[in-house]
Amino acid sequence: MRYFNTAGPAKRENHYRLPPLQRFDLDELLRLIDQEKYFVLHAPRQTGKTTCLLALRDHLNQAGRYRCLYFNVEPGQAARGMVAATVRTVLDEAAIWARTTFGEPLLDDIRSQVLQNSGPHSILGDALAIWAQREEKPLVLLIDEIDTLIGDGLISVLRQLRAGYPRRPRHFPQCVILCGVRDVRDYRIHTSSQEIVTGGSAFNIKAESLRLGDFSDSEVEALYQQHVQETGQVITSSALERIWDLTQGQPWLVNALGYECCFRSKQGQDRSRQVTVEMVDEAKENLILRRETHLDQLADKLREDRVRRVLEPLLAGEGEPERIPDDDLQYLLDLGLIRLGRPIEVANPIYREVIPRQLTYSEERTISGQAPEWYVDSTSGRLKIEALLTEFTDFFRQHSEHWLERFDYKEAGPQLLMQAFLQRVVNGGGRIEREYGLGRRRTDLLIIWPHPNGEQRAVIELKILRKSREQTIAEGLEQTADYMDRSGAGEGHLVLFDRSPGKSWEDKIFRDQKSSRGKKMQIWGM
Repeated sequence: MRYFNTAGPAKRENHYRLPPLQRFDLDELLRLIDQEKYFVLHAPRQTGKTTCLLALRDHLNQAGRYRCLYFNVEPGQAARGMVAATVRTVLDEAAIWARTTFGEPLLDDIRSQVLQNSGPHSILGDALAIWAQREEKPLVLLIDEIDTLIGDGLISVLRQLRAGYPRRPRHFPQCVILCGVRDVRDYRIHTSSQEIVTGGSAFNIKAESLRLGDFSDSEVEALYQQHVQETGQVITSSALERIWDLTQGQPWLVNALGYECCFRSKQGQDRSRQVTVEMVDEAKENLILRRETHLDQLADKLREDRVRRVLEPLLAGEGEPERIPDDDLQYLLDLGLIRLGRPIEVANPIYREVIPRQLTYSEERTISGQAPEWYVDSTSGRLKIEALLTEFTDFFRQHSEHWLERFDYKEAGPQLLMQAFLQRVVNGGGRIEREYGLGRRRTDLLIIWPHPNGEQRAVIELKILRKSREQTIAEGLEQTADYMDRSGAGEGHLVLFDRSPGKSWEDKIFRDQKSSRGKKMQIWGM
């Protein structure tokens, strides 16, 4: 039985998968290969790059016009930039993959020859030149995980490829495709002497840079339809819509939700049971709580300064794109963390939830206060939002100075602290949906809490006091009312954080009630 794949290349016999060669413009790729171009294919991690490269290799070899070799150079990362060790490892990997791909030791004797006669800065180029001369067909190389190589080792590999470029196709590979997370022009390579060399200067023969995209909504549906056809299990249209909404087509997330719903969940393993929205939401929460490898790797990036420089103002709803370095924005785009738009936002709702929860992981578990059950009305089962916000106001007054200093993302500290406080209460009973983006001047939180008589929806809008109190409230009420309309919430709260230095808590803390668009809303100052 096939299943949804969440680890490694997708195999036709084992996994549900979309036709790999349809995920990019195959005609464009073949044109570039025919024109003897060297180019880059890049995409975020776990989007299907390796699956597509292996399919391209097989397509080219079966067509018979080229001899195509795929190989992965990630083992060279362990050499930590030492040229001889890096280049030798790259050549070793090429020889191993050639042996397994073609069933013959095409590179083994060449490897032995160049290791005896060539220096570290030429052994890869010399080996490829000898191989190209021996082959009747032009060579095409697909080099995967190129950006895992480091420093001088990466520079040497790129420059040996560049040096052989003028001798193609009889005396060097006709086409080389470099594949990684980032475009080669965006590499910032530190040499052993700490000189910065850009990847573009080390590989300035690149003709094109192609990006592998996420799934479309129709592709998500087509992937899940394979499960329906093979098992007969019904996936409701609302569940499919929810999967698309949560993932925005990010391939690993799409597959991970499918595996969690249909293969890991005891309920989902019963093929007579429909896959519902509730199962999808539970699957999403399970992935986050288990800190699956993909999400954990994502969270690890949050420690990097260039990631923080983009995400901190984004989480706070502050900042403008032109004030953020282009390199930082491009880096987060390449990682698949953000999407460009108005405003710039986190790429999908799951990442949008993972990021603040990861940043407040320890705080969420160590914040003191009433037990979560205290905030649930024993008669109706509804969440007592006013009691919750009253408790947070007291907590914020007493402890915010200490807690905010603990955050690496200090500009977004108040928003993160409130989300940690709310999350510890909502965990296990409901969920929080988040909206934030660069320059929005606010963070929108939607608490969804099921109870015996239905579902409670409450909006909590977080704003930093930048203008006068009256202006900020007027603007915030309009924004809160708009979000209540869009989310179908029956309850709205506007929280204003006053970070003015020297102002007393007596002046900061207040509570009021006002209306906008016929909706009553509570206003909380702190």
